Amino acid sequence: MTAEFKKIFIATDGSEQNRRAIEYSIELAKIAGGKIFVGYVVDTAAFASIPMDAGWEMMYELLETEANNAVKNVEQLAKQAGVDAETIVLEGHPSNEIIDFAQKNGIDVIVMGTLGKSGLDRFLLGSVAEKVTRNSPVPVLVVKGVSSKKE
Repeated sequence: MTAEFKKIFIATDGSEQNRRAIEYSIELAKIAGGKIFVGYVVDTAAFASIPMDAGWEMMYELLETEANNAVKNVEQLAKQAGVDAETIVLEGHPSNEIIDFAQKNGIDVIVMGTLGKSGLDRFLLGSVAEKVTRNSPVPVLVVKGVSSKKE
């Protein structure tokens, strides 16, 4: 039995390092004749302990704008490549939301990059790609990102 990848979920964080995973998901959709679902998760869990006030609302609006811009950029790339794309902005804990969306929507494969947000955020929160890979019943394709730093 061969796997069919008709419904492909690309999890993006809006970072340039995620570009390679985006390219892979678009190419996979072209080859398989599939559709991509472009998702960004606004991590509202990070705000759970902060009292809701004007500052919180302003921060949330910034994150929501970042999310919408990120998914729209990927949608445009997909459409330029002739691939059908649907955008989704989710809220909650990123790894949980990605897995939940994939299961509820019959996603065939989740595509994620290994690089993205980094530094202290990654240390404190852990790698979203690692958590999805460990916990998802849906197959996960992890694409190593290309760092903009010279190595």
